[in-house]
Amino acid sequence: MGNNRWIRNSLIYLLIIIGVIVVFYTLIPSFGSSEQLSITDVFNDVRSGKVDQIIVDGEKLTVIPRTTIGGEATKYTSRIGENADFYTLLNEAVDLDRLTSPPKVDYKGSGGFGSIFGILLNFLPLIFFGGLILLMMRQAQGSNNQTMSFGRSRARMMPFNRPSVTFNDVAGVDEAKAELEEVVDFLKYPERFLSLGARIPKGVLLVGPPGTGKTLLARAVAGEAGTPFFHISGSEFVEMFVGVGAARVRDLFEQAKRNAPCILFVDEIDAVGRHRGAGLGGGHDEREQTLNQILVEMDGFETNTNIIVIAATNRPDILDPALLRPGRFDRRVTLDLPDVVGRGAILKVHVAGKPLSNEISIEIVARETPGFSGADLSNLVNEAALLAARKNQSSIFMADFEEAIERVIAGPERKSRVISQREKEMTAYHEAGHALVAWLLPHADRVHKISIVSRGNMGGHTTLLPDEDRYLWTKNQFQDMLGVMMGGRVAEELIFDEVTTGASNDIERATKTALGMVKRYGMSSSLGPRTFGKREELVFLGREISEERDYGDKIAEEIDVEVRHLINSAYRQAQQHLMDYKPKLVQIAEYLIEHEAISGDALRRLFNDDPPGIESEPARPIPAPSPYAPPAPPVTHGDPLPQSGPFIRQFGHQRSSIGSAARRRLAYRITPSPLMGEGWGEGENPADVTTWATPPFILSPSKDPLSLDGRGLEPAPYLIRG
Repeated sequence: MGNNRWIRNSLIYLLIIIGVIVVFYTLIPSFGSSEQLSITDVFNDVRSGKVDQIIVDGEKLTVIPRTTIGGEATKYTSRIGENADFYTLLNEAVDLDRLTSPPKVDYKGSGGFGSIFGILLNFLPLIFFGGLILLMMRQAQGSNNQTMSFGRSRARMMPFNRPSVTFNDVAGVDEAKAELEEVVDFLKYPERFLSLGARIPKGVLLVGPPGTGKTLLARAVAGEAGTPFFHISGSEFVEMFVGVGAARVRDLFEQAKRNAPCILFVDEIDAVGRHRGAGLGGGHDEREQTLNQILVEMDGFETNTNIIVIAATNRPDILDPALLRPGRFDRRVTLDLPDVVGRGAILKVHVAGKPLSNEISIEIVARETPGFSGADLSNLVNEAALLAARKNQSSIFMADFEEAIERVIAGPERKSRVISQREKEMTAYHEAGHALVAWLLPHADRVHKISIVSRGNMGGHTTLLPDEDRYLWTKNQFQDMLGVMMGGRVAEELIFDEVTTGASNDIERATKTALGMVKRYGMSSSLGPRTFGKREELVFLGREISEERDYGDKIAEEIDVEVRHLINSAYRQAQQHLMDYKPKLVQIAEYLIEHEAISGDALRRLFNDDPPGIESEPARPIPAPSPYAPPAPPVTHGDPLPQSGPFIRQFGHQRSSIGSAARRRLAYRITPSPLMGEGWGEGENPADVTTWATPPFILSPSKDPLSLDGRGLEPAPYLIRG
């Protein structure tokens, strides 16, 4: 095979060289000829006695004069008519007997083989280029690119007898896997379904965000089915030539019919399956012609083709309705981001075969990666392995996973970035403000890590993690999230009496959140439970394309007022908390300035310890009750407790300190007596509950959502950018 290819390539190069030589000698005149004269000029020179010799070569004459220029004869050429006899013409034109020295006339043989060679020489360039084009066409048709076969399908058939991916390699999408396992069972054991009158599904549409395993699941189907499996991308149907897309669809289904029963997988079908009539070409758009052919092939007059079509997309909202109806895609399987259990299962698949340290806990890594897709988790494991290899370790440690998580979320460390001491201090107080407000607010997520190490385009970051996955948000959770976002800017203003550009992203996200509360979720008390604006967005990509305004200027002004009220309230809330706990803010910031990052047990200890010198400080003014707390119920028995606690929770009870002790306390429902209303208390046991009223209340434990442990959760790592 290698020798034949070498011979073929050598022949091509040889033909090219010969062709260049032939073209050179055919198109470029002879170097020895200075000029070409007419036959009349030749006869005149003969009469004048200037010609010494004439060489006749067919129709060509070479004239050698007697005179020389610079000691060298200057030859020239001429031509006579076809089939003419030069000597006869010469005798008729010139009286050779009167010449003192007539020229010598020599004839060169030009018949037979020479004439044939001359003819071939004239046609050789045409023969050469024709052969070269023919050779290129044959090579193109025989190669994989099939340059001239525009109408041929580009689908590849995977070898079903050597599966590379099976259902054992797919985790975290159990429901989707079960749906496709049933399709595989139908192909393997059709009699089990046909005996009950069931028919094979025509198509399965896999929808979901990028990286959730749609293509991987299709590859697993190919490995499990034991039948031919064709796969093609939606963009491979359409070309610049009219009719190519429809021809490729026909050829694809012809191949599938010849190999039925089989599975046909179309990846990114939105490239060819968009709404018809949306293109610039209208009904004559090449993409629409291709889609029409797909619709006919999937559910036309031929219904018993025994071909299952599996398609994947993350844009189901733009697909043509005719493509989505039953009979074409009977099933729609949604692959969402995995929950904590699914992430653990996916991580176990990806770490299989890798040397892990005994300290690694897959469950902890799964809890620290909410919002990660399957592709993100695969990249995370690979990043951890690369970090371990960079350190010349023999196994992967938990620290490698922690660093890999930060690299995936925020980017690699920018260790070479030089910042001034003042900027470092401002960044430390900014991040400490975020973290402290998040720790204080009851509905905020748990603070996981604080860092002032520059990553990507961030000077620092505070990572908040939920304790479990969340699928619903409450108004209190949104309000506390706004307060956390404002914490960084408030800390800058409180400590340095000025603000920086570091809070620009926080303000942008807070504005977007407040707008969503008012316009989308109906959480405005003044505007009521309704939405404003018709949005067009990418459902699984999380991006909004446009919004149609369906309200007037007065409502728009009220929306602005409500958004401003939400943000300003969150700002005042964060300001109140940081003023009350300014020593703790200073302690956290100083720790960050010295150590640059803190997480885990060290972070919990830092929050639990009292700030340095707080016991010896003079008594500070008692802060006013928080404007965000509901009014306390009236007291009819006993004296109310003095407002001596440094913090009042939103649901009206006092909190004596910050730290794990306060977090461990239980919330108690205060059972109303005939003389009293209902209230709330807090304490480690009923005996030391502090509240705003005294007995006759009867205390009983409660699991009410307003308890200290009833914290809200978030479906993704909440990263406060510095």
